[in-house]
Amino acid sequence: GPMERVAIYEPAGDETIIMNELARKVSRQLGRAIAYRDLPEPEYQRALESAGLPSSLAHALADSDAGSARGELDDRSLLTLRSLRGRPTTRLRDAVASALAKVER
Repeated sequence: GPMERVAIYEPAGDETIIMNELARKVSRQLGRAIAYRDLPEPEYQRALESAGLPSSLAHALADSDAGSARGELDDRSLLTLRSLRGRPTTRLRDAVASALAKVER
């Protein structure tokens, strides 16, 4: 049947993105320090709720972030996104430069 052809992909890129590394790359390209502080999952959920997110969404995001920090989304063995696209994924520093070029500094 139709379900036999269904595949679920985790679109992992060629680089693992670590938030403190992202902050360093943004800092370098902006020429000023961007601080990153990793929050424990319960504290992150409270911060999201304080920002106005519904509790269920804040919980889901905090849980997802904690899983990501544990490497649950890292798929170095498959390089899935590269395989699907047929070419390397965009390097983090290039993605940061492109994003910063689109916003006012």
